[in-house]
Amino acid sequence: MDKLTIFYLEHCPYCRNAKLAVRELYAENPTLQKINIEWVEERQNPERAEQYDYYYVPSVFLGSEKLYECSPADDYEVIKQRIWQAMDKAIHGHKVEPN
Repeated sequence: MDKLTIFYLEHCPYCRNAKLAVRELYAENPTLQKINIEWVEERQNPERAEQYDYYYVPSVFLGSEKLYECSPADDYEVIKQRIWQAMDKAIHGHKVEPN
């Protein structure tokens, strides 16, 4: 199982939604807690952020593959769905639609 890297900003409402989504997904499916997630605050780690290709946060990577980059149009449900898809890919290596 690969590690997910999630770039975020401390005061970003979309990033807060991503963190909430991860907590909810962990509660809904404890198997997801096996996933190693590295949260990288981009202002505190600019040299690390520059190594990845994204504009908006949160942005989720599996290795160097971008699985999700939030859009200003994404509401909580979209963020949670896309985080779930990224977590599923980290576990299974492919995308599966949730039930």
